[in-house]
Amino acid sequence: MFKRYLQVTKPGIIMGNLISVAGGFLLASRGEIDWILMLATVIGLSLVVASGCAINNYVDRDIDAKMQRTRNRVTVTGEMSGKAAFFHGVVLGLVGMALLVYFTNWVAVSFAGFGYFVYVGLYTMYFKRKSVYGTAIGSLSGAVPPVVGYCAAAGQFDAGAAILLLMFCIWQMPHSYAIAIFRYKDYAAANIPVLPVAEGITKAKRHIVLHIALFAVVTALLPLTGYVGVGFMVVALATSLWWLAMALRGYRKDIDVNGWARQVFFFSIITVTALSVTMAIDFKTPADLLVFASAH
Repeated sequence: MFKRYLQVTKPGIIMGNLISVAGGFLLASRGEIDWILMLATVIGLSLVVASGCAINNYVDRDIDAKMQRTRNRVTVTGEMSGKAAFFHGVVLGLVGMALLVYFTNWVAVSFAGFGYFVYVGLYTMYFKRKSVYGTAIGSLSGAVPPVVGYCAAAGQFDAGAAILLLMFCIWQMPHSYAIAIFRYKDYAAANIPVLPVAEGITKAKRHIVLHIALFAVVTALLPLTGYVGVGFMVVALATSLWWLAMALRGYRKDIDVNGWARQVFFFSIITVTALSVTMAIDFKTPADLLVFASAH
């Protein structure tokens, strides 16, 4: 019984978000960590994400049944009723938001609510099924976790939070387009208008390369504005440029497109994990920031 209640929340997505929430929190903490606040933020936001995933599974039962990747989900096989998945999601969301309201601040809570509304209200209910811009809308919600972590620790939305929002938003695009390429048949069968299906793999390849190039520029803003150090800059450049070189290989004539898309997808996870960990340990302290500000 417990297993299906866990599976419907998409644990893999929760784990990925957990790392970025912690990264954002530790970046903003600058070495002065409130462990109780961090624990409450990570657990609260994880429950909110789990809630969104459970309700997404409830809403998507019809299209999940048409896709090989998702046809074994508990809401499709009947292992779990749609009603149970929905109410499970509602309870998780209420508990998660209550934790954030009690322990964090209105900025963090507002972003958590915004991300939830975008994912469940806009992306799941409409854009995923109806628009080629569904990926862009979904990327907004996917970029929220590190910002919630950052704002929970900082108590405000500043330039650092804005860079994180932009950085993670742009990262989602090539990550999602790569999935849509190697799962092309699934999306086509379910009639989901992702870019490769709606406008062709060639255009999707171009968007992957452009977004990775833009991502490389945006990640450099964190060290350039004094939020992180040289270590982060080195990791950001190394991963982003390697990812970009990998994306450009997609233009080779003899390339196995599916294999290439899988590589781009897996490396996107390595990239974002490396950056989340590095920004958590290569932060600038308040004293460092004063030195940086006086130098500029």
